[in-house]
Amino acid sequence: MKSSAAPTKEGPRINREIRAREVRLIDSEGKNHGIVPFLDALGLAEEGGLDLVEIDPNSQPPVCKILDYGRFRFLEQKRAAEARKKQKIVEVKEIKLRPGIDDHDYDTKMKAARRFFEEGDKVKVTLRFRGREIAHQDLGYRLMTRVKAETASIAKVELEPSMEGRQMIMVLSPR
Repeated sequence: MKSSAAPTKEGPRINREIRAREVRLIDSEGKNHGIVPFLDALGLAEEGGLDLVEIDPNSQPPVCKILDYGRFRFLEQKRAAEARKKQKIVEVKEIKLRPGIDDHDYDTKMKAARRFFEEGDKVKVTLRFRGREIAHQDLGYRLMTRVKAETASIAKVELEPSMEGRQMIMVLSPR
């Protein structure tokens, strides 16, 4: 029976997990000691009661820093949480129109679209043709150009109006 491969560890290698003979050492104050043998670097770290952490494993030789690994992981998690908090998920909101839409209904839909743009969301404008309306696609294009013209100051066209089956679709994103 074969033994399975050792599970890969998340995060940087520390202390005896480092596999290089020589490392570029940076001490706890940030001072560069240059290239030193691995065992000397590990000795310096243990002397200070800290860990030797591999910061850049891809360089030749790898860059290692003497620091408290527990605190380092805590700060990394905190940084990642801050980045997630600042991240904005852009949603795509849909507005459905018809070729013979009345002016008041159209104004209501445009008001909703403006609100979506203020919230930072994209808007997908769908114009559905029913029955014989499909024969008058020019009405649909006129309506789409009207939408484009009215939202030009607050939105840019991401996807030009195009037919997909019995509906015309256009995607707008906030400026």
